[in-house]
Amino acid sequence: MILLAAGSGPGALQAPQIAAELASTGHRVEVAFAPGANRFVGPAAFTAFASLFEEATEPPEAVVFAPATAGTLARLTWGLGARTAEQAYITGIRPAIVATELDEATRKHPAVRENVELLRKDGYRVLEGLGENMASPKAIVGEVFHTLGGPLSGLRVLITAGGTREPIDKVRVVSNRSSGKMGRALAHEAFRCGAEVTVVAANVEEKEPGVSWVDVETYEEIEETTMRLAPHADVLIMAAAISDFTPETVEEGKIRRGGAKGINLKLVATGDILQAVRESNPNLFMIGFAATYGDSLSDAREKLKTKGVDLVVGNDISISDSGFGSDENEVVIVGQDGERFVPRAEKTVVARAILDALEKKTSQESRQEQEA
Repeated sequence: MILLAAGSGPGALQAPQIAAELASTGHRVEVAFAPGANRFVGPAAFTAFASLFEEATEPPEAVVFAPATAGTLARLTWGLGARTAEQAYITGIRPAIVATELDEATRKHPAVRENVELLRKDGYRVLEGLGENMASPKAIVGEVFHTLGGPLSGLRVLITAGGTREPIDKVRVVSNRSSGKMGRALAHEAFRCGAEVTVVAANVEEKEPGVSWVDVETYEEIEETTMRLAPHADVLIMAAAISDFTPETVEEGKIRRGGAKGINLKLVATGDILQAVRESNPNLFMIGFAATYGDSLSDAREKLKTKGVDLVVGNDISISDSGFGSDENEVVIVGQDGERFVPRAEKTVVARAILDALEKKTSQESRQEQEA
């Protein structure tokens, strides 16, 4: 059971969404109202997926304060809480997630900053939103599942996402249509499964909360960053759409159109990051992607043989409203011991299928090592 303390602030309006997402994974959710919370949200908003109690019916697995005011922070810090959720923390319930909602002056006050730091030292996961706003429900729920642990707990997962841009001049680039949504979905799900996640993001606009984020732009930058971080990872998932070609020369300024009818642009091939990473990290678990226009299965099989990776995810970018830029995808996951077709679904669902294959494969290898 997860205990959600709905605080007295505008962020309480998002408490039903938090409860619904927690309940959607099979967790039972009980909600405790702080005094004044019902000015923002009523009990009826929770009845479909959570129960409201003045006293928790059992010791919770985790306790969530959303939103948490300065008063809540002080009571938790100094053990003064008399309410159900506050008492749960005082008696040692962990993990405990605190999503603050503070105006700028309050947030910067030395006493409040001290309380936040003391709570973090005491094992709290304190989430601070942007400005006066509480962290998003997505960030809060992700933090809950990450701290509860999951099938990827203890794994360090490195993910590349997005699409590289190769400069022609200071204004124009050669690029592709990748939005980075598949990589972000993988990061989101891996974090929820307990992994420590780092994303090397090529021109991805929206960051994924809870994960380490490294922004890059070009092939050269994503290669250097991936090669540098790979030795510190247990798993590499190469979901980025990386340029196969880059301009041979780059104009220092802007190529002017003038009276010319066109320009001759010579492209040269880039390198093979998967191969380079494999040569330097022979024991790293690697997942590659094979984006093809048409039959993706044969390309995925071929890539599995030639790239030295453990799994290949093939996706057909010719399918309408799927793949690049879309919220949905349809893939085939190919490994040495079998293949799995994942029909068109939201990218978070596809990401879970890929991570399920990862978890199954790594668990199998671990058992084999123990038996050897």
